[in-house]
This record gives sequence, structure tokens and C-alpha cells, in this order.
Amino acid sequence: MASSDLTAGSNTLVAPELGSPQLNEAVTAGLNQAEHRLRSVLAEGEEFLTDKISHLAIAGGKRFRVVFALLASQFGERGKRGGEQKDFPRDVVDAAVVVEITHLATLYHDDVMDEADRRRGAESANARWDNSIAILAGDYLFAVASDLMAGLGTDTVKHFAATFRELVTGQMRETIGTSKGKDAVEHYMTVIQEKTGVLIASAGYLGALHSGAPQEHVEALYKFGRHMGQVFQIVDDIIDVWADPKDSGKTPGTDLREGVFTLPVLYALQQEGPDGDRLREILTGPVTEDALVEEALGLIKQSDGRQKAEADVEHYRALGAAELAKLPEGDARTALENLMGFALQRLG
Repeated sequence: MASSDLTAGSNTLVAPELGSPQLNEAVTAGLNQAEHRLRSVLAEGEEFLTDKISHLAIAGGKRFRVVFALLASQFGERGKRGGEQKDFPRDVVDAAVVVEITHLATLYHDDVMDEADRRRGAESANARWDNSIAILAGDYLFAVASDLMAGLGTDTVKHFAATFRELVTGQMRETIGTSKGKDAVEHYMTVIQEKTGVLIASAGYLGALHSGAPQEHVEALYKFGRHMGQVFQIVDDIIDVWADPKDSGKTPGTDLREGVFTLPVLYALQQEGPDGDRLREILTGPVTEDALVEEALGLIKQSDGRQKAEADVEHYRALGAAELAKLPEGDARTALENLMGFALQRLG
């Protein structure tokens, strides 16, 4: 897959390399169809409000969930483009936009909770305005998503109510932390399933549902999305420690500085011996001193944290492949295999 999996000009999006020129053309058109719809619904309302709820949407983003929803729609007759059908069905596009708006809303709230000052290369909403404005903007985005859902039917509303419940559960679980005597790795795996996997899964589910895909394919795409979400998050965890900043654009140890202990770090903290003791001594919370961050990174790299995390990546990749095997062969299935492969390529 191309390194610039989704590139944006002012309002123009380009699909990732999906393995089929025809599918690339269709998904690129669908992306821009969804982008127009997204910006249109976010422009509705009072002017003092619309600039704030549009802030992160205009800042960019990969629109990965939109891509997945459009690809999932290829497994239903209503989602396939060709002949006289030049655009994706309106309800498929609206379903994709619902998921993207919900994702944007969670970013507003996450930035407040994390006290972040940057998002997508721009000032976060809480830094540009304040926490209250950022929280209210996120709340309003949920209202916009709910309005779109109302036009998609009760099945979609019921599905998304369960999705939203799981999202909030994951955030609450992460905020409270691991209960005494519980496995920190198991806790973390559950959190990323609830916070990351469920919304990607929902994109696949709704894209397939609103294209008229068979129920067994809808369910397979939903499960594939959950597993793909796990893969993407764990790969990000590994990159945070091991990636070259020149390649990744990220400063190693960012999560450590924020007091977020990701999967390879949690595995490293479990190791016995002097290195494990020293790492546990350092990582009692956010690490702000550069020298301590460097020492912690060195200890993590010497541990088996990466090997164990990569074994988990392979586990979820295999689970995702098993779900894809339930889908009919063709360009759309190959494209989904490419999406999963893109995450693995980032490990180098």
C-alpha cells in the first residue's frame, strides 16, 4: 500500500492503493462524496458553533473508517458501482459519515482528558479555545451523528447505541485503570478493543448492512474490523518505542511522557530481574525528564516486549484473515487484505 494512504488537498481525498484501478477510482469518488456530506452537515447551525465542530474535520485525517465502510458496501448489491450507478447509495455514505463524526467527537473529548495541545498538526480545540468549548463541540457532534442515524432506521440506531455504550465503557475502563490483582495486559487489550476496535468494526458493519449484504457477510466484516483495530493499535504501540522519528514523524516515548503504558511497555514491566525492577521504579506515572525517558526506552528495547506484542499482532491478523475467508473472493476482499497488510508494513 502506498505510504500516503490517504492524502488530502483542500477538499480532495485519494483512496489508498487497493489493488484494483476500478475499485480505487470508485472508492476515491466515494471518499469525496462522503467528505462533501461530512462538511455539509457540519456547516449547518450557528456560525459561532460550526467553526468549532468543523475544526478537526478540516484539519484532515485519513478517513480510514470511511474507506472501510465503502469497501464493506461492495459485498452488497446496492453498494456496487457500475453501469448507471455513478455514486454510492446515500444511506451507505451517511452510515460512513456517522462513524467518522463519532470518531471526531471522541477526539475532542480525548484531547480534553489528555490535556493535548496538538491534533492532526493543528491546535487541538481545547488549546485553541478551552476545555468547555471542546467538550461541547464533541457533544454537538454526537447530536449531528444521531440526526443522520435517525434517517438510517432503527436497526442502525440500535447498533450504534451498543457501539457508543462500548466506546464509553472503554474510556471509563482506561480512566479508572487496572483493578488490584488484575492482569494489566488483559485490561489494556480490552480497552483498545472497546476504544479502537469497536468503531472500526461499526464502519464495516454499517457499510455492509446498508448495501444489502447477506447477514453472514455483515457479521464477518464487523469481526474483521474489530481484529484490524487491534492490529493497528498494537502496531502504533510498537512504533511509539522503536520507530525512527525521521520515518514515523513521531518522537519516541511520547506515550511514556503522557503516562500511557502501551502493550510492549506492559510486557517489559512484567520482566524479572534488575532491568524490570528499574523500569518499574521509573514508570510510576508520566515521565517528564528526557534522561529518564531515554533510560526507560533503553530498558524496554532490551526486554521481550516487542516480540510479545508482535506475537499479538500476528494473533489478531490471523483472526482477521479467518473472517475474510468467509467473504466471496474478488477485488473488495483483496483490498481488505491490503488494508491489514498496510499496518504490518509499518513495522518495517
